[in-house]
Amino acid sequence: MTSAHETPVRVGVFGLLGSGNLGNDGSLEAVLGYLRAEHPQAAVDALCGGPEVVTARYGIPATRLHWYRGEYRTASRAGAVAAKGLGKLVDAVRTAAWVRRHDVVIVPGMGVLEATLPLRPWGFPYALFLLCASGRLLRTRVALVGVGAAPIGSRPTRALVRWSARLAAYRSYRDAPSRDAMRAMGVDTARDAVHPDLAFALPAPPARTSPGLVCVGVMDFHGGDDDRARAGEIHRRYLDGVTRFVRALVEEGRPVRLLTGDACDAAVVEAILDAVDSPLVTAAEAGSLADLMEETAAAETVVATRYHNLVCALRTGTPTLALSYAAKSDALMAGMGLGAYCHPAREVDADRLLARFRALERRSAELRHTLAERNRDTARRLEDQFTALTAALFPAADRTRTHARQETP
Repeated sequence: MTSAHETPVRVGVFGLLGSGNLGNDGSLEAVLGYLRAEHPQAAVDALCGGPEVVTARYGIPATRLHWYRGEYRTASRAGAVAAKGLGKLVDAVRTAAWVRRHDVVIVPGMGVLEATLPLRPWGFPYALFLLCASGRLLRTRVALVGVGAAPIGSRPTRALVRWSARLAAYRSYRDAPSRDAMRAMGVDTARDAVHPDLAFALPAPPARTSPGLVCVGVMDFHGGDDDRARAGEIHRRYLDGVTRFVRALVEEGRPVRLLTGDACDAAVVEAILDAVDSPLVTAAEAGSLADLMEETAAAETVVATRYHNLVCALRTGTPTLALSYAAKSDALMAGMGLGAYCHPAREVDADRLLARFRALERRSAELRHTLAERNRDTARRLEDQFTALTAALFPAADRTRTHARQETP
């Protein structure tokens, strides 16, 4: 608690938040829940991709991450290229000025240290480097909390990610492969902890299973950053395999609910709806991870691609099969006891996918019991994450809490 004579701790949250990715926003929601419960007097604001959305949804002041609004659009004309270049200089000043106003900055979850999807070094990796460098220069503690990392092929991107991690005051990861990846990139991870994904801290709705319902989480998937030459081929194969799988379920009379996790996934949903053309196939309109959890709680089984679609399904205890596109998905499934139920997103074979899906359903009751146990363990481990975060970033509050426990008879 902050006394009447103390200045509230100034906490900033940073990232591609409010930009349409439900997983990113779910991580933010989990951190805001922690701050409101453990540090209610903290003054919180954001530097993020979608400030209007973040302010409207979470009630905190927010500033746009990039000065140039077309940062993530391809620049082909000379004027746009010049504006992007100018934006890099302006963002360096803007980021430092924002960091200076804070005691602590938290980067909540997200795959900020990976390039498992197409990524340019001068986009978010550069923005993250500006944040961490400003924090070190201005003595503002920057914490990368429960983040994802993966090996990176691009040298410029890898260098920016490595230096961002080195300059941060605190690091924790959402899985062991993330920590291993940073160690391989030359970051000293001896003091870095691994905890479950922050989204597991969000409350799960009660189960209300709809008989026969299968939720299929789709993604506008074109491979990773190293797959740019084959992106079109990968996407066509993925879409064809998922469409064939959905059609096979419909032919068996199974209702299918299509889920997304980012605004860009809508085109895949439309393509499947057009190709299958059945009243048994419907699309969810989820605006948050809470909405996604409501959907997965109603399903008998979930098959999903996006990482946080998987998190939502596992959090609600629903037997789940992953269309895996990165090590993070495999690690998540293994950690929740479903490591045998992964199928490669780059090579979706409808027949093999159906066979694995049926094997999953045969063990449905057993796997629901396993997931209930793993969720209880995950909750305990996330309590450890938030306790460690308080000790690292809010030492005065941690000392006060420890002193109060010692005085309690």
